[in-house]
Amino acid sequence: MHRVLITGATGRVGREVVSQLLGTDTHVRALSRNSDFAGLPDGVETCVGDLTLPATLDPCLDGIDAVFLVWTAPAAAVPAVVERIAKHVRRIVFLSSPHQTAHPLFQAAQPNPMSAMQAEIERSIQASGLAWTFLRPGMFAANALGWWAPQIRSGDVVRWPYPLAVTAPIHERDIAAVAVLALRNPACDGAEYVLTGPQSLTHFEQVSIIGDVLGRRLRFEEITPEEWRGEFKPLAVADMLLKAWSAAVGQPALVTSTVASLLGTPPRAFREWVIDNEAGFHNSKAPATVVAVYPSKDRRR
Repeated sequence: MHRVLITGATGRVGREVVSQLLGTDTHVRALSRNSDFAGLPDGVETCVGDLTLPATLDPCLDGIDAVFLVWTAPAAAVPAVVERIAKHVRRIVFLSSPHQTAHPLFQAAQPNPMSAMQAEIERSIQASGLAWTFLRPGMFAANALGWWAPQIRSGDVVRWPYPLAVTAPIHERDIAAVAVLALRNPACDGAEYVLTGPQSLTHFEQVSIIGDVLGRRLRFEEITPEEWRGEFKPLAVADMLLKAWSAAVGQPALVTSTVASLLGTPPRAFREWVIDNEAGFHNSKAPATVVAVYPSKDRRR
């Protein structure tokens, strides 16, 4: 039986990795820096450990074959954590980003602090002697919950920059499915998988799909990058996103075949993600009729 430790087990991707591993002959252990393991299913062993205190990881790593690493600590902790993992474990699967991918959406935002830290983590892992796999998902479909759901729950207007910026949002279940494969299959060792959803969609089209699934009249109101930047925190992430979206206008999104090639099934469409997460957008006072979603006419580009 495989024994796998999941960091970030209560996050969107980590939770899916836990759930999918439980359907295999794998013993699943979840790591948290406190005792909050809310919502994890039965059958998951829990362990308290802190990436900023590497010595606390030893009991959590004991007897483990592979680690799914979602980094949630300062960059200074990287060398000590990777060293600890390498003492106990044979394989690591790291949730990274497509910072090395030659596409305008990803390259326009480089360099940035997040990608610099991820590159350092990758270098440390490669030098550790561990068998490794790096997952490089593009834009998460789940970003819609943080970006647009608060506005949709409170009204019918989505105020957002760059309506024609194009991405290929990926469902967290597909990221998790590739992670589960890599954690259990040595054939994935040394691979760097760029993962995307199956569709090239503008921001406007994504909001339109949300409105169609909800049966809501939504209006996309374009605002300037400067307006949006003043409302979004942290600023470093805001600047990274704005650079990426600006470069993505008029460009087809990068759509890879990696998920389909590895899993034998196509990646889930953005509409399927919205259906799976519909509750996050609901406003009980919203009308039930299905109508068009449209941008602000005076700002259409």
